[in-house]
Amino acid sequence: MAPNENSATELTALVVDDDRQLRMIHQRMLNKVGVKNQAVENGKEAVQIHCSGQGFDLILMDKEMPLMNGIEATKELRSMGICSTIVGVSSHTKEKQIQEFMEAGLDDYLVKPLNLAKLRSILDKIM
Repeated sequence: MAPNENSATELTALVVDDDRQLRMIHQRMLNKVGVKNQAVENGKEAVQIHCSGQGFDLILMDKEMPLMNGIEATKELRSMGICSTIVGVSSHTKEKQIQEFMEAGLDDYLVKPLNLAKLRSILDKIM
């Protein structure tokens, strides 16, 4: 195992997406690079999991979800003092929509679907 993959095993991630297939794809990629991870279906669940005391190094946050969207969830997590790296992962490519999401408190924004190169670049920034 390469040294950077070894250190990734210390990292944890939360995948927040209402699309079951994308959650599974993103979880598989995280597993492949050795990042322990969990997944939830919407922003409300992301906030609840943090309220229960769990924390993550990385949160991959979708924008459009039922119950609580990515903008609302990111704002809520930041107001709770959550300092995790939050990366918006959405299909939106319009500058205004991306800007609105970034202003909610994102550290970065990527267009989905993620690939291993994009994921590794995020992880390199965290480490």
